[in-house]
Amino acid sequence: MPVVIAAAGKPRRRVRFSSSQTQTSAAAREHAPIRSSRSNLATGNRQSPAPTPRDQTVLKQNQNQPQRDSMCEPQPHPGVPALFKEPPVLLDALTTETSELQNGTVNKCLSFLEGLHSSQPGPFNKFGVPSLRQDEHVGYLYDSLEEYPAGFAGMDASRPWMVYWALAGLSLLGEDVTRFRERVISTFVPMQNPTGGIGGGHGQLSHCASGYAAVLALAMVGGEEALKLIDRERMWRWLGKLKQPDGGIRVCEGGEEDVRGAYCAMVIISLLDLPLTLPPDAEARKYGLETFTSGLSDYLARCQTFEGGISGSPGSEAHGAYAFCALACLCIIGQPDETVSRCMDVPLLLSWLSARQYAPEGGFSGRTNKLVDGCYSHWVGSCWPLLQSTLDGVQSAADPRRAGSLYSREGLTRYILACCQSKHGGLRDKPGKHPDSYHTCYTLTGLSSVQYHHYHTTSSVSSKGASAFSWKYTPITTSETPSDQNVFDEKDRLTAFHPIYVIPHAAAENMRVWCEQNPFKI
Repeated sequence: MPVVIAAAGKPRRRVRFSSSQTQTSAAAREHAPIRSSRSNLATGNRQSPAPTPRDQTVLKQNQNQPQRDSMCEPQPHPGVPALFKEPPVLLDALTTETSELQNGTVNKCLSFLEGLHSSQPGPFNKFGVPSLRQDEHVGYLYDSLEEYPAGFAGMDASRPWMVYWALAGLSLLGEDVTRFRERVISTFVPMQNPTGGIGGGHGQLSHCASGYAAVLALAMVGGEEALKLIDRERMWRWLGKLKQPDGGIRVCEGGEEDVRGAYCAMVIISLLDLPLTLPPDAEARKYGLETFTSGLSDYLARCQTFEGGISGSPGSEAHGAYAFCALACLCIIGQPDETVSRCMDVPLLLSWLSARQYAPEGGFSGRTNKLVDGCYSHWVGSCWPLLQSTLDGVQSAADPRRAGSLYSREGLTRYILACCQSKHGGLRDKPGKHPDSYHTCYTLTGLSSVQYHHYHTTSSVSSKGASAFSWKYTPITTSETPSDQNVFDEKDRLTAFHPIYVIPHAAAENMRVWCEQNPFKI
């Protein structure tokens, strides 16, 4: 059999797909009591107060776990701070399924964070953080653009997403994705419907999410043939059918109305320079709405919950991905210091987002009482530059003010590089999970976010002054953040992504400029 060469220029190996079998050892660790902290060890003959019920619970957990023998066991890397190698000091006396899962996750992560897991070949830098396995991840993403086994037929409606995840991941890693231009065009042409919009697969109904992914992928490969592929007039008319009387936007005709629809639609409208006015036959016009943004910011404001987070629709549970969609949508509507400040209780939102980052893991969870997950490195992590800009206001493009970090960049970097990298390429949710292109894309996006300072200016590349295209960035260096040091090596710095569009800045700007220079007639 001839050797198949991937686009990376080396023999292509098959993508390793998830197995239905779970290792016994991993399953056992899932429900294991949390590993004891050395700070809980007895200290000589010092007298202690009578144990409380909480103390008895912690003591019982500690007794079930073997203590480390520093003479025999390998020791954590000396560059790892105690915060990232010790379990939480305070433990709830009440044991639940949720607390057991959390303890199991901490147990799994600690050996990775300490640099002691057998799957970590190194090298480790002076901070005890492993290098980014760029070659393996590049190979994994190239493989993910090749053929899939029959079992993946159920993913047919996600074709635009699979293309976007792979191209975005490769772009973050510095790969030239324009080589895929012809393949991307030929893939998306049959997905564009004559009534407007793009479906997830051939002959499928148009959907905001698949249209969003397709537009972003076309922007990344660039070139006139790709940029003119979308029938913008029909896309505009189709989106008009999704606008709702309460200001929100559906994801498809007859589908859900939530912040996903609002964000995806506004991304498509702004990148393709579609008119903000609603088409004449839009149903929402009967209720007094005239533009896509009419009532939209008020709809998004109603999605903030009592916790401070943002839900998919009013009255639902707060979720990290919905928080990003809502904030990014508001940042397309106008300047973040105006739109976000007006529509959201920012201090309450900051509190909720801050609670999504855990120690010792360092990663983010998506909801209250949920586990850390690599994908929230983006969904939650990318909320921070939008909120930072909300607090800082408009900056000078040439000389921006630098503020401290609203979250632990160090913690997120450690979680991504220590816990999320798969030995054979690709990134994952957490230790014990299999990698996939979705987690690879969004975990790398989170890593890119910690490496740059994004700020909002008045200098827009848009001839119409669209504020969403006035974002700039500068790399963050170790000397600039003494209280939250960079712990990655410079060779592991990724491409900067636009904080709203989640593609390279130049890709978003080039698409917008081309569309402005090539207007369509209504």
